[in-house]
Amino acid sequence: MKNRIMYSETAPEAVAILGNLEKYIHSSNLDKSLIELVKLRSSQINGCAYCIDMHTKDARRHGESEQRLYGLTAWRETPFYSDKERAALAWAEAVTKISEHKTTDDLYEQMLQFFSEKELVDLTFAIIAINSWNRLAISFHSVAGSYMSDSPVTKKGF
Repeated sequence: MKNRIMYSETAPEAVAILGNLEKYIHSSNLDKSLIELVKLRSSQINGCAYCIDMHTKDARRHGESEQRLYGLTAWRETPFYSDKERAALAWAEAVTKISEHKTTDDLYEQMLQFFSEKELVDLTFAIIAINSWNRLAISFHSVAGSYMSDSPVTKKGF
């Protein structure tokens, strides 16, 4: 696959807006590992290879186990995730596929068992952000494998 457009160079002001949203999300009280799980799950749903690669590497940097990363696509069938993480993953799926799976009242009430209203808004912004990045990366063929996080593990290409 060949990159079509370097959107960060073509529209740096727009990319900076998404970058500022990322800064906001990462300054929130949300657990960094949870943010990465939600971003990874949404990227899996959207089929964004670049973002799957990125958020797998970043999740490892935040201490995620291989087992939890491998099991993420089948999170409902595994015992690896807390009830709070399960709620966040269900919310991520509902927001990512909002035309198919509305954010039902039952799911919303479940979310409020684990998240404050502020945390729920912040989590939703994290999901909105990754869906935006996914659409950019997929549309313009961002090449998977080129992202390198701060982790010594990912610098080795794992």
